[in-house]
Amino acid sequence: MPFSGHESVVRIAIRLRPGASANRIDGVKDFADGQRRLCVRVTAIPEKGKANNALIKLLAKAWRLPRGRLSIISGAKDRNKTLSLQNGDREDLEKLELWLRENCSKQRARGCRPR
Repeated sequence: MPFSGHESVVRIAIRLRPGASANRIDGVKDFADGQRRLCVRVTAIPEKGKANNALIKLLAKAWRLPRGRLSIISGAKDRNKTLSLQNGDREDLEKLELWLRENCSKQRARGCRPR
């Protein structure tokens, strides 16, 4: 899973694709480094944090969370990022995993592979 819980923070592994034709969450994919990441596309360009802001806005809307709870803790200038969900607990982690299962079942044609 791209989600992991550490104390009061849920970490989310992301692969961002800026400059896309549409904002969308593609699902989870395995990468050569062995990590599973949530693949996200945004139309914003990677300039002055625009793509990062669009990423946080998209995920906050999809997960029905306040934007202020999401922040980038590593990879701000990289496509591979780690986000944190502040004040995250086991319940938040379970909600994200449920969201992923429900949404991946709708997106299998786009390469989403839950495991």
